[in-house]
Amino acid sequence: MMNTPVSNCPVPIEQQPLNEYQSLLDSCFFKWATFKDEAYLKQGLRLGSIVGLIAAPFAASSFSLPEALSPFMLTMAVTMTGGLLLLVLRLYLGWSYVCDRLLREKIFYEETGWYDGQYWTKPAEDLAREQLIGTYEVQPILQRLRRSLGLLALALAMESGLWILIASS
Repeated sequence: MMNTPVSNCPVPIEQQPLNEYQSLLDSCFFKWATFKDEAYLKQGLRLGSIVGLIAAPFAASSFSLPEALSPFMLTMAVTMTGGLLLLVLRLYLGWSYVCDRLLREKIFYEETGWYDGQYWTKPAEDLAREQLIGTYEVQPILQRLRRSLGLLALALAMESGLWILIASS
């Protein structure tokens, strides 16, 4: 549901922060960050499994499975964790961009293309409403995504450490 443009707002409808926020909520991929904890984790496992299925043939061609099951499994784990890390990073960047635009007093917009950008100062009422949404709706999403990124980075570091141990033995 797109908000109707404010008559004195020169920002194109699709570049207005509230509409960008609504667009993320409506997006199949970005909506993942808004799921309740259990559904959020399940979706992460689903996406990690898809990455693993895509990587499995490549990992299997690199190792002889009967003799090198540990390196194969570790390669799969690193691939799944790394792929999931990239997906969560993309989520974080999208939500962070929208949060920044919701919280700012002045927003940059493009009238017809990249070469003719302008800044627009939000009226006090719009600014207050958007800052409330940014603070109470989007910032908790960003906190969860930062935690997820930290945990995934830690898991990737541990898997890499295991890889070094296996490779050196």
